[in-house]
Amino acid sequence: MGARGRVLLWLQLCALTRATYKVWVPNTNFDDAANWSQNRTPCTGAAVEFPADKTLSVLVREGHSISDMLLPLDGEFVLASGAGFGAADAGSRPDCGTAARARFLDPDRFLWLDPRLWRPGDAARGLFSLDAERVPCRHDDVVFPADASFRVGLGPGAGTVRVRSVQALGQTFARDEDLAAFLASRAGRLRFHGPGALSVDPEACADPSGCVCGNAEAQPWICAALLQPLGGVCPQATCLEPLRPEGQCCDLCGAVVSLTHGSAFDLQQYRARLLHTFLALPQYQGLQVAVSKVLRPPGLREASGTKADTEIQVVLVEAGPETGGAGRLARALLEDIAEHGDALGVLSATARESGAPVWAGTAAGLNAPARAGLAGGLAASGLLVLMVLLAGALLLLRREGRLRWRRRDEADPARAGAPRGFHNPLFYTADSAEALPAPKSDQRSSSRSYFLNPLFGEGEAEA
Repeated sequence: MGARGRVLLWLQLCALTRATYKVWVPNTNFDDAANWSQNRTPCTGAAVEFPADKTLSVLVREGHSISDMLLPLDGEFVLASGAGFGAADAGSRPDCGTAARARFLDPDRFLWLDPRLWRPGDAARGLFSLDAERVPCRHDDVVFPADASFRVGLGPGAGTVRVRSVQALGQTFARDEDLAAFLASRAGRLRFHGPGALSVDPEACADPSGCVCGNAEAQPWICAALLQPLGGVCPQATCLEPLRPEGQCCDLCGAVVSLTHGSAFDLQQYRARLLHTFLALPQYQGLQVAVSKVLRPPGLREASGTKADTEIQVVLVEAGPETGGAGRLARALLEDIAEHGDALGVLSATARESGAPVWAGTAAGLNAPARAGLAGGLAASGLLVLMVLLAGALLLLRREGRLRWRRRDEADPARAGAPRGFHNPLFYTADSAEALPAPKSDQRSSSRSYFLNPLFGEGEAEA
């Protein structure tokens, strides 16, 4: 049986014993284009350069012809059957582009605590893991594929990493003594580095209700590694009032159902119930669920009056453009627990749901009312300000005596017959050829009326 066959058999045994395992994804293979500065393997006749101050192991699967190679101070090349290196003139391949050296990227960039670098071995469709649980947990088995070279950074800041077992180079390490001897060997030093420590404990999770992952203390470093490509900042959630479940680095949109359980609860059976009874329905096809046991926040524990320090967390996330499914499923789970909670071993359940999507609906439907409301508000505000300013100006002129007004019944009798019109200098000038209208016959032939022109101040007109 080959190495790959042994790995597959070992993984099947893990599945039969209900153990969970996680597989390391990146590698330091020579033939992997992602390991090179130009995102391609060296062309024929290329000059190849490895970091001089790094220690690494490189697996070579194919034959390569190069012009020259700068090797690291400490490292090894593992040649597969038929692999090797040959000499070729520089620039033998004109279609290869520039003659710049092909540089092997820093092999120390891969960190154990980076969730992006692990793949769950038992993932089913519709299931996902929270960020802290994407990194190997306390009771997980860890697999480094035998058909790839690798290098892993332990730490910083996480202290000792503890898992159930480690499989590397075709060997399974389930005892601390054996693992420590491997890490101290040359093969171990080429593949593991950093200030952290790695430890194994063969004890499996024997609790049917599940076990806490155990990565709570390391979560700050897990989140830092996860968000490093984003500048350490979480992307903005696309919904109002987003949620951040225990073990998650950033806010998400969906719903969280928290369960308190009794001794009859079985985590694997409940997870299977979610997949086959609910997520298989057409209305929930666009959802993903994460189910795990987490530490219960102390404040929430005291508020609920229960002494349980753990709870079952069910996280529902919208995976497609449709929205509202997570909330509907959360309510369906509460109804299911109300009806079958005793048989499931669930004592109580609560649910939280994020708000409406920020970008729901069409752009026109969203922006048009907002713009109309803003324009109307600005217009109303401007009119109100203008009225206040005008009233203030009138009161100021009244106080200075430049403005006088009387009631109609208090008008001067001598001016009762004075014309109400006046010469507005905005439209009439002294040289204007158009004369003012003549007064009526019952009015005096000559009279003077005062007026207030807001544009030119106080004036007078001859009638």
